[in-house]
Amino acid sequence: MASGTHHTLEGVDYLSLYGDEPSVIEMTYAIFANVLEFDELGVVINEDYATYRATQYIRRYLDRTYHVEPPFADWETMLY
Repeated sequence: MASGTHHTLEGVDYLSLYGDEPSVIEMTYAIFANVLEFDELGVVINEDYATYRATQYIRRYLDRTYHVEPPFADWETMLY
C-alpha cells in the first residue's frame, strides 16, 4: 500500500497521507489487519483481498465519488 503502485489507487496521489493524515493510515492498516484470514498453520490466505479493502478506504477518503462495494462492515473498521 505504501509503494504507490496499488491498482485500486491508480491515478490517486495518496502517498502524502503517510505524513499528513496519520489517522487515515491508522484506519487503513486496521482494515487490512481485521480482514486478514489465516489457515490452520497461520499462513495468510487472503492478502490480496485485505489489501484491496484497505486501499478502498484510502480511495474513498480522497475521492468522494468512489463507492466502496460492499460497504465496510463495523468489524472491518474496529480499532483495537
